[in-house]
Amino acid sequence: MQSVVITALDQEARGVARLNGKAVFVEGALVGERVAIEIYRDKPSYALARLVEVEARSPSRVEPRCPHFGVCGGCSLQHMEPAAQVAVKQRVLEDTLWHIGRVRPGQLMAPIHGPVWAYRQRARLSVRDVPKKGGVLVGFHERKSSFVAELASCAVLPERISAALLELRALIARLSVRTRLPQIELAVGEGSDGPVDALVLRILAPLTADDERELAGLAGRHRFRILLQPEGPGSVRPLHPSECRLHYTLPDFDVRLEFGPTDFTQVNAAMNRALVRRAISLLDPVSGERVADFYCGVGNFTLPIARCGAEVVGIEGNPALVRQAQSNAAGNGLAGRVRFAAADLSAVTAASLAATAGSLDKALLDPPREGAIALVKALPPQGVARLLYVSCNPATLARDAAVLVHQHGYALRAAGVANMFPHTAHVESVALFER
Repeated sequence: MQSVVITALDQEARGVARLNGKAVFVEGALVGERVAIEIYRDKPSYALARLVEVEARSPSRVEPRCPHFGVCGGCSLQHMEPAAQVAVKQRVLEDTLWHIGRVRPGQLMAPIHGPVWAYRQRARLSVRDVPKKGGVLVGFHERKSSFVAELASCAVLPERISAALLELRALIARLSVRTRLPQIELAVGEGSDGPVDALVLRILAPLTADDERELAGLAGRHRFRILLQPEGPGSVRPLHPSECRLHYTLPDFDVRLEFGPTDFTQVNAAMNRALVRRAISLLDPVSGERVADFYCGVGNFTLPIARCGAEVVGIEGNPALVRQAQSNAAGNGLAGRVRFAAADLSAVTAASLAATAGSLDKALLDPPREGAIALVKALPPQGVARLLYVSCNPATLARDAAVLVHQHGYALRAAGVANMFPHTAHVESVALFER
């Protein structure tokens, strides 16, 4: 056992120390702490260690709210005060932009904060029948494991969902398909008299009549919408014939967006509203401008841009999302200002981009974790005077920023984080580029 001082956190929220000239990664340790460790993997350039004892405690260390913290892999930072979590994420963003992209923002924007508990409007819960642990388990995977954590509650799920976990486990244990039901996807929408909770059950065998009665009873007791997914996302159907579309609103822009329970939407609805507000403020679309929204999904940014008076083209790789975005534009009276197209942005070229998007004054990018390297390389050498990049991975943002700054002549005017996933190491950020 050895003592080390933690000087930083890495992108997985592990404490980082130096020992004999080597980086040592310590899960559960915080910056500024002196900790006793036990190395369990020793490589030539780094080592992994277990935290044995906190000898000198960080003032940011707090008692985790969730009794499952440390076993469940859903959260990794509940032992750190939320404001400190955000400060660490801001530092990760700055460091990653510099070390990977060799770029620094002209302005570091104040972080966007939001609710830190009961915030998850979307979740994928694994289901396993484990007789040795008393039967069916429903929850997130255990930390660094394929096993399912035995959850009786979850502090980041809506309280009503958390309170129903034990009943859900008991009900699934009574189903004939309990060993053929690997996943439940939660999607929460808005309703006139409160939230609307949809549960999509991935089933690998048909339900019996008794199974359907059990699930219908659960739906009635908790006002859940139960849907079944026997194959891919296109196979999702309601347990009983009913409307399965959900919706959320962006009041700042008088926009209502419908979505399917398996469509991509942001996990944290309150933070999404704040993120859209900041993005539109920075992009500043105005009447007469032509703007592209790349990776537009169901129109989360597209419709607010159009509401500001600009002409918008939304481009998305999933044709089903394009159809939903078109429907949302029509439902909000914006079809005349918006055009949508389906295109694979991971394989876009300068020629295909010009044909799909046309000439542009501004653009917004909200790519998946893989980033948008093909797209940023394909951007025209002129035009697109302002570009806003919404990122869920600082490493790919930094890589793409390097192309924008060092090859295309943009300046990184501003960047900052949005705490979309409190208590996790996930870093959501916004970066503004201008020529």
